[in-house]
Amino acid sequence: MLNNRCVAHRGFSGAAPENTLAAIRLAAKIPEVEWIEIDVQLSSDGVPVVIHDFKLGRTTDGSGEVRERTLEQLKRLDAGRWKSRLFAGERIPTLDEVLDEAQGRLKINIELKTNAERYAGLAAQAVKAVACRGMERDVVFTSFEPQALQEAREAAPDIRRGLIIDARPADLERRLEDCGCTLLSIGHGRVDTHFVRSTIGRGIDIMVWTVDNLRRMRELASMHPDLMICTNRPDRWLLAKKLPAVGERAVWRRWMGF
Repeated sequence: MLNNRCVAHRGFSGAAPENTLAAIRLAAKIPEVEWIEIDVQLSSDGVPVVIHDFKLGRTTDGSGEVRERTLEQLKRLDAGRWKSRLFAGERIPTLDEVLDEAQGRLKINIELKTNAERYAGLAAQAVKAVACRGMERDVVFTSFEPQALQEAREAAPDIRRGLIIDARPADLERRLEDCGCTLLSIGHGRVDTHFVRSTIGRGIDIMVWTVDNLRRMRELASMHPDLMICTNRPDRWLLAKKLPAVGERAVWRRWMGF
């Protein structure tokens, strides 16, 4: 039996529109899902909203950049119909809404979605949302951007931080230390057993992304029981764990409710 922690990537994004409350609610139905991963940006009026792309076109019926729209404007957009008519009318959620939905059930990997040209103050606003709910121990802030992690460190030094990277540079250990990170979020193709075991042995947790293949899930899980598996398809994680042989279609019916 595999006991690794399952992280639902942008919620149960294999079944529902990513980064929506629908995807988070579906993920929460699966007891084996302990964590979700979400992406946070700022509206033009400074509200943390949950959406991956800097531009609106792929996952909503809008256009332009997220940062160019007020929260009111963003809330008018349909963020579900692109996935399926079953999800027509889903909206871009705020971080507040996601935290309220997950509180008491799921832990949250909050990616601070930014770069050098965007979102000064994003970390501080995200910290405020987390702190007012007393969820400091239920989240980790992650980012590709060291500056965003430094801002998170200054705003809330006791909330865990993680570096996202899709490489294994020679100075990786120093980069983690510089940002005070205790989590490494890394593309699953970049790891091997020695790397995983030695990194976890130094006190750094590892989350690998994004793994939807059952065989690869099992390969990764065998590297270390504490390795976190991030997937669009937590239903497949159930199969990878060798739960009763009910088949993939039956797993979907069991947890999705339609």
